[in-house]
Amino acid sequence: MTSVLVIEDGGGDHRLPLLQHDYFAPQPVEELPADSKQRIVSLDVFRGLIIALMILVDDAGKAFPSINHAPWFGVTLADFVMPFFLFVVGVSVGLVFKKVSNRSAATKKVIIRTVWLFLLGVILQGGYFHGRGHLTYGVDVQKIRLMGVLQRIAIGYLLASVLEIWLVKNTVVDSAVAFMKKYSYQMGAAILLGLLYMLLLYGLYVPNWTFDMSGLNINLLTSPGAKTPIVQCGVRGSLEPPCNAVGLIDRILLGEQHLYQRPVYRRTKECSVNSPDYGPLPPNSPAWCLAPFDPEGILSSLMAAITCFVGLHYGHIIVHFKERTLRLIIWSISSILLLIFGFFVWFLGLVLLMFSGVPFSKPLYTLSYMFITAGASGFLFSVIYFIVDFKGINKPTVIFQWMGMNALIIYALAACDIFPAALQGLYWRSPETNLVDFSERLLQTLFHSNKWGTLAFVILEILFWGAVAGFLHWKRIYIKL
Repeated sequence: MTSVLVIEDGGGDHRLPLLQHDYFAPQPVEELPADSKQRIVSLDVFRGLIIALMILVDDAGKAFPSINHAPWFGVTLADFVMPFFLFVVGVSVGLVFKKVSNRSAATKKVIIRTVWLFLLGVILQGGYFHGRGHLTYGVDVQKIRLMGVLQRIAIGYLLASVLEIWLVKNTVVDSAVAFMKKYSYQMGAAILLGLLYMLLLYGLYVPNWTFDMSGLNINLLTSPGAKTPIVQCGVRGSLEPPCNAVGLIDRILLGEQHLYQRPVYRRTKECSVNSPDYGPLPPNSPAWCLAPFDPEGILSSLMAAITCFVGLHYGHIIVHFKERTLRLIIWSISSILLLIFGFFVWFLGLVLLMFSGVPFSKPLYTLSYMFITAGASGFLFSVIYFIVDFKGINKPTVIFQWMGMNALIIYALAACDIFPAALQGLYWRSPETNLVDFSERLLQTLFHSNKWGTLAFVILEILFWGAVAGFLHWKRIYIKL
């Protein structure tokens, strides 16, 4: 369960590691050649930066659609947030389970933690909290969303932890060959998982299907009065929004009523006159524009877990290579190779035109998307490590470090809109006259621009949560799961 830890260390200078199995909580110390031990501060900084990025793209994405999630194909700033999360999970798991004395006990703890994280995700993103601008709460359990950000992180954490606990050889790492041999089973598992994803994505037959739109207050021009429109498919290997295997598996296993009801493809040109933003349906829009689709679905989460495995690799380098310069060299080479693989897969798909190609797509978590975002994750982590841990430049990043130390509570309150929605519940005479909306409108007036005023508001929001995290750190209070 979620709990609060208050650490008292007698005035020492180093914060104690909390919940060493937790992906959001502070992580274990780094073993150095000297007889002292030092935390990897860059992990906290990276984790806090991810939270800040999530707040930025979620709250400023409407004003700046170019940083919001790509409508279907392509990659924007927002599309890097989830892979960054998964990558950090993998690095942390690699450090936490570098020595496992009791595999069964460790596995039990991992399963319990996975269940709690998954349930927390259902509570936060299942529809119970309606978010900013909606002074209501509650959800019909028959329509609760089952998948989400924390649920995907839980799946990645579970698979990465199981690999790290059970699929590591007892090999002494004294060379690059020994390093590869020690983790060869994990590499094989990652390859098999990727092959399974590709086989299902391109091999499953997607028949015609229907969905219930009786609860929607929108009339489709293409089929007026229809309550269960038919989506024409009858294909294999399609990566388009209506006829892909990712959606098929979710509709079969989860049910359409438990999927995300406002998918990103409603911002495509086929479904929005304001594309790449949400907007009214254009004339003759296809029926599937109103169909549900979960961007954190089951099949796509399998490929997403491989990003955790990549993070494992970076964590293993920390464990086995004590020379910081060597770590940076290996990480840089690995990141460049991942980026090259990503663009190569994308280009190969264009040249061969096989199975609609392999485009970048976050909703499908395609192979090319996995490679380039994992490579970007590794590259950014290397840069942060170089600045913070290698050069010791900490002051410019301290706000992200604080946020990373209490990432879970900030994610729940800020990124899931619980705190802003609660503030909006206190208003003067009308719901629109509340502190949150008034502050944003004031900044829009001062900047003479809705876009830049919103951006200023979001930056202040990030600084506010940085201050909150700093206060919690000052009081040595850390929220863990």
